[in-house]
Amino acid sequence: MAGTYTQVTIDLDVDAERADLLTLLRDQRALLRITARGLTDEQARSAPTVSALSVGGLIKHVARVERDMTSQIVERDENSEVDMTALSDAYQLGEGETLDGALEDYERSATELDRVIASVDSLDDPIPQPTAPWQPEREWWSVRKLVLHMLRETAQHCGHADIVREAIDGQTTMAALFEQ
Repeated sequence: MAGTYTQVTIDLDVDAERADLLTLLRDQRALLRITARGLTDEQARSAPTVSALSVGGLIKHVARVERDMTSQIVERDENSEVDMTALSDAYQLGEGETLDGALEDYERSATELDRVIASVDSLDDPIPQPTAPWQPEREWWSVRKLVLHMLRETAQHCGHADIVREAIDGQTTMAALFEQ
């Protein structure tokens, strides 16, 4: 697809709108994986900027968001709430965790979300959102809005990861993209 940085393809039988959305989302996912390429587990855990963000922690976080989004679409729980205690290590690749493990988890969660997006009847289907401190009132988002949110979330964290990676060893994602 023109307009992507990576050579992603859609292997799902979807309409043109879903193909566009999933292609762009897969492109952002691929860029995030490129950012992590060649890092050791120690480097993936490191937070070399003034924030506590690490490349491994960002990948772990985005994988979790993808799993949560899949659950929201599948379960459609009108009483769900964000479990704040479960988020305590959401941005940290722990000592017992590996970058390879986080990347594998990310691949599984992304594949499952894509499958669910491909299978819903309509991108207009309303999905109840969990309440949270930042969203205390229940909101209903379309599947389309959820996909766009995931695209925004992934793109934002690609930028975070790129800055962290550059602070580790000077590598940027765009430079790494062309070194393949």
